[in-house]
Amino acid sequence: MPRSAFVTGATGFVGLNLIEELLRQGWRVTAMHRRGSELRYLRHLDAARVEGDVADADSLRRAMPTGMDAVFHVAGDTGLWSGNNATQDQINIDGTRNTVATALARGARRFVHTSTISVYGMVSGRLDERSPQRGRDSPVNYQRSKFFAEQEVRAGIARGLDAVILNPAGIIGAYDTRNYARLFRLVATGGLPGVPPGALSFCHAREVARAHVAAAEHGRPGENYILGGTDATLLELVREIGAALGKAVPSRPTPAWLLRVVGALGALRGALSGRAPEITPEVVRMGLRSFSCDASKAVRELGFRVVPLRDMVADCAAWMAAEGHLPGVESPLRHP
Repeated sequence: MPRSAFVTGATGFVGLNLIEELLRQGWRVTAMHRRGSELRYLRHLDAARVEGDVADADSLRRAMPTGMDAVFHVAGDTGLWSGNNATQDQINIDGTRNTVATALARGARRFVHTSTISVYGMVSGRLDERSPQRGRDSPVNYQRSKFFAEQEVRAGIARGLDAVILNPAGIIGAYDTRNYARLFRLVATGGLPGVPPGALSFCHAREVARAHVAAAEHGRPGENYILGGTDATLLELVREIGAALGKAVPSRPTPAWLLRVVGALGALRGALSGRAPEITPEVVRMGLRSFSCDASKAVRELGFRVVPLRDMVADCAAWMAAEGHLPGVESPLRHP
């Protein structure tokens, strides 16, 4: 009999990759989406669709079937704009609390929480699962809210929840329309204002999805698993994107002081318009970090695969071009 999965955030970047992988491995999937969500890609996947909102506990109780083999809590707000902090807390913190409580009430056998490397906060150097999590004190609300979301999972574990926590770094791959996809679009249109001097780890969306399934099957209860391992500067990432799209990109990073000015101007535009600008002070802060990740625990225990940056960029570019998300780009180029 097929194993059963319930997925929150089913119309999002990670959620769609995860559902594809679950179906590929023979799982029966119930995919939850909010009313009014864009279902363009979810409709093409053979998953049962249900309406619900992690911020609405009653809708979660109606949506989640009993006795799921695994609940994958993928839903989250990844925005980097202070004007969205209240909504972000509601989705990331309250939504996680609601999903944990519902999974416990519905008797889910395993709970896999999609966290982020950002729970470790504005740190530098090399990170692994033993590194202290400093997201509580971060000036970036995304990091704070995801830190407290993990605490909700820990509280659920104390009440008997069988949970595993995954901490992806920068995810690149198909179905991205809002995260690093913005960087691809800026390169494609020649609108890239500059490149921050920071560095971080990256991971392929497909491998993140596979790690989720592996975590459900044999991840150790209560453990964190960092997913990253492809370490690069943001300038190296932009160069790979430029090479894949056949576009010119900056040859050196932008000075930090200038990026801070751009971020401050973005904050002003956001305050006047009520809409999130492309560049905010939070985006700048995140872009100035320099850290790397040790993903050896996930490689060893979950079979996680570290993918070269060039390959994940090429895959993302090909998908975006095929779906019409890259203006003026029809056939992304790859390095020979």
